[in-house]
Amino acid sequence: MKNIFIRAALVAGIGCTAIIQTGCKKDFTDPNKATDAQVFSSPKGLTGVAVGLQRVYALGRGSTLYNLISINGLTTNELFVVNAGNTSELQIAGGGNLVDGNNSMLTTFWTTCNKVIYDANLVLTNAATLADKNYASGLIAYASIFKAMSIGDMAQFWEKVPADIGTNVTFIDRVDGFKKAISVLDDAITAVNANAISSSFTANIPAGIDIVNTLYALKARYSLFAGLYTQALTAAGQVDISKKSTFNFDALSLNPIFETATSTNNVVQVKDSTLGLLAPLQPALNDGRIAFYTSINPTIAPRFRINGFGAAATTAFPVYLPGEITLIKAECYARAASPDLVNGLAQLNIVVTKNNDPFNVNANQPAIASVSTQAELLDQIYRHRCIELYMSGLKLEDMRRFGRPNAERKRNLMPYPLRERDNNPNTPADPVF
Repeated sequence: MKNIFIRAALVAGIGCTAIIQTGCKKDFTDPNKATDAQVFSSPKGLTGVAVGLQRVYALGRGSTLYNLISINGLTTNELFVVNAGNTSELQIAGGGNLVDGNNSMLTTFWTTCNKVIYDANLVLTNAATLADKNYASGLIAYASIFKAMSIGDMAQFWEKVPADIGTNVTFIDRVDGFKKAISVLDDAITAVNANAISSSFTANIPAGIDIVNTLYALKARYSLFAGLYTQALTAAGQVDISKKSTFNFDALSLNPIFETATSTNNVVQVKDSTLGLLAPLQPALNDGRIAFYTSINPTIAPRFRINGFGAAATTAFPVYLPGEITLIKAECYARAASPDLVNGLAQLNIVVTKNNDPFNVNANQPAIASVSTQAELLDQIYRHRCIELYMSGLKLEDMRRFGRPNAERKRNLMPYPLRERDNNPNTPADPVF
């Protein structure tokens, strides 16, 4: 990965920012450190900050990525806690009132999302002033990806999300959060269409993320979550699903799922071959995705282990899966004002029968012959989203959207971190469940 994460940390820093203002009021000048004016006025400085976004989002147990996958997995029964000494994970797995504003996983998740948004805003504001507009469009698009994901990630777990970054910010409804993420992506798409991203920019960031395809994939995802089905279908159609877009890792910058859970077998693990689904939604025993996402340890408990995108230290983690894009199309057809069951089933069967996935996420199942109602098609789409997108961090949002019973999950929405409540009088009341 060029170890660019390490270098970026030295440039970007994880110091005093808007999300921890109350503890960072003093300004001690370091003569060896670049000034803000130097960092934010040059392509090199802005690139360091932009790459730092990916570092905060994707590296380590404190990353957004680890907490997204783990909080979602424990809440939706994809995962279980191996060692009860992992208190925060155990509280999430217990659900209900056991989860409160003191939970360190939720606090860290909230903090890293806001940290990324804050730094992304700095990149976006200052990139627009650069003379090289092709380099600037790369910065804008790359930073927008992480800003949009951070807004969207919070909107999946909290009833309301901050309208901005700063002191005493107000909150907006979670659906408006998805729409805000879409607006960020639209601005980036406009910038890229006006000025193609320069090769000099892509040479200076970690390999893996297909920027343009990711912009449209995320727009499709958040448009679906916001109920904008026509828009979601259009955006999904602009994604080249033959190409990968990934967070890449190496011997120094480890895959956070492997580093924390897989390698230790002491934090969280997969439950079993049901992938956390109840009958009749469970995958067929010969569904190829079971063997992709899970492995077997025949001698040491637990028997089922994390595989897939947490299999090894250097396993790349997808920003989105091709199957997600196809399933977005299927759901959009199914939820259209006049439900199109024919095209919806056709898109679903692409996933059900798939045997050539770029990531080897292949079900290899016989096509579903027919569905007679919208409800039947939606049930099958939900089922295959849960299987295809296992440990992607998207299942809680899916459970709400598909109207699954509360009994199937540990919480519906999360309480706000006390760090936010103690410092922001506009923090909303916690949801009951």
